[in-house]
Amino acid sequence: MKGKNILVTGGAGFIGSHLTAELLKTGNLVTVIDNLSSGRIENIREFESDPAFRFVEHDVSEPYCEDFDLIFNFACPASPDAYQTDPIQTTKTSMLGAFNMLGLAKRCGARLLQASTSEVYGDPLVHPQVESYWGNVNPVGIRSCYDEGKRVAETLCNDYRRQNGVDTKIIRIFNTYGPRMRVNDGRVVSNFIVQALQGKDITVYGDGSQTRSFCYVSDLVRGIILMMEKDGFPGPVNLGNPGEFTILEAAKIVIEMTGSKSKIINLPLPSDDPTVRRPDISLAKSQLGWEPEIPFREGLKKTIEYFEKVLTKG
Repeated sequence: MKGKNILVTGGAGFIGSHLTAELLKTGNLVTVIDNLSSGRIENIREFESDPAFRFVEHDVSEPYCEDFDLIFNFACPASPDAYQTDPIQTTKTSMLGAFNMLGLAKRCGARLLQASTSEVYGDPLVHPQVESYWGNVNPVGIRSCYDEGKRVAETLCNDYRRQNGVDTKIIRIFNTYGPRMRVNDGRVVSNFIVQALQGKDITVYGDGSQTRSFCYVSDLVRGIILMMEKDGFPGPVNLGNPGEFTILEAAKIVIEMTGSKSKIINLPLPSDDPTVRRPDISLAKSQLGWEPEIPFREGLKKTIEYFEKVLTKG
């Protein structure tokens, strides 16, 4: 992918900023729009001197008008702590953001890739999760603003494609980790690393038997770009690492790798917290030739080094 005029919404966020970096490396013009509610200007500071980069502070729940070749719609808080802080705004960002970006794509003839989530599967009754599974989602719970917001975004993408001929693509992102995660992100890996480095108790919700699959961010970005470049395949497609760990296993690995003296404590399981999460990536393999390459411990080492620097700076 070279020489394209690209819009990345939510580009100051964790995944969006890594995607932006890769797009700039390959000779594209990149405009990032972000309202900085969960994204951070520090994540895109290194791009400011690049003439191919531009930042616009804007909320995607409001219309935006400009011409682009490609649109990556990544605008939305993605960690439970962040998206539950203002659930109404989370729903608006997912629903109206998709609506506005699809309208923009229709007007200027752009291809749009929608960042969806494994949360559309809810607390799944099918394991591992395949794209044909419709999910087991609570529509009235505390996570519904995100889960259902992303499901609506997927619906809009498919309807714009079928009704208006918009070239849309959907990826379903499973748990991802790496540098540029926020210290107070609230996600499993960042929580465990920060607690371990600070010598605090490691908080495991429930008995820790619930499972997650952790994909390093560079693997994810590679999959995102392959999906955008793939003609004739709208998705949805799962992007994640099928290696499955219990939460308790992940906590013990982080303690071991940080050399921390932290102890594990158990807290009540949050409402609607999925008991299992692992992607079936057969479709990504067959359609994109993609699968993750970075083992969990290797990615953790890089992520721990990042947080060590951040916490040292204060």
